[in-house]
Amino acid sequence: MGTESARVLLERAGRLTLQTGNLLNWGCQRKKCPATPSEEVRDCIQKTLTEWSSKIGQDQNQETLEVLECTVAQALEKINPEERDELKVSAKLFIVGSNSSSIRDAVDLACSALGVAQLDSVIIAPPPVEDGTNLSLEYLQPYWKELENLVQNKKIVAIGTSDLDKTLLEQLYLWAQVKPSSNQVNLASCCVMPPDLTAFAKECDIQLLTHNDPKELLCEASFQEALQESIQKVKANEWIPLWLLRYSVIVKSRGIIKSKGYIIQAKRNAS
Repeated sequence: MGTESARVLLERAGRLTLQTGNLLNWGCQRKKCPATPSEEVRDCIQKTLTEWSSKIGQDQNQETLEVLECTVAQALEKINPEERDELKVSAKLFIVGSNSSSIRDAVDLACSALGVAQLDSVIIAPPPVEDGTNLSLEYLQPYWKELENLVQNKKIVAIGTSDLDKTLLEQLYLWAQVKPSSNQVNLASCCVMPPDLTAFAKECDIQLLTHNDPKELLCEASFQEALQESIQKVKANEWIPLWLLRYSVIVKSRGIIKSKGYIIQAKRNAS
């Protein structure tokens, strides 16, 4: 019954917001350890959709929602306000099929999901560019401006970048009102931090971090496959992922991850 109801709801909705909740609580990764970050994302989308669709009753069949919330209730976990000062809430945002306007939505949804007023740190992955085009300061500017607005509105404390070389990081630093506090470097592409990047980061007090995320953490095809496998006969090819946000909550004094999860938003392009 559940998957049929889920399919009907998906055919009526215009947007889908999927929240995994805390993966550490919910056996999303219990059976086997995903080999790559992309596999982990796909696995979590599929399991969240499967669990959500199995819980939908017949009574929801008539309800038409423009934005469909796909969550697993028992996995959602808000932060206790009394513990907030002891925790660091960080996020990395991957824009997939959208533009800079979706940054505010992603941050608002993350704050709401975790029950906090602001995120301590948000890193933005390089927004997708057309084939044959290089990422430029001009292309990055609207995304960075949106992040700066969120800092000024006290929704984010610090903002950072990912995979910028020394030239682009310097251009952004000189132009930006709110300076990048960190820049992630993918060690798969360079085993050693580039010396010019290290020197510039040290001079400007930018923290260099490492990561192992692929250039495309969630592609359209992968999202549609997860949808197809979770909900029978769904028109998966109508759904386009807009953005993905991965968050982690760390106990500052011990460096232990208390919570980790994904929030994904997709839209339906009805043919």
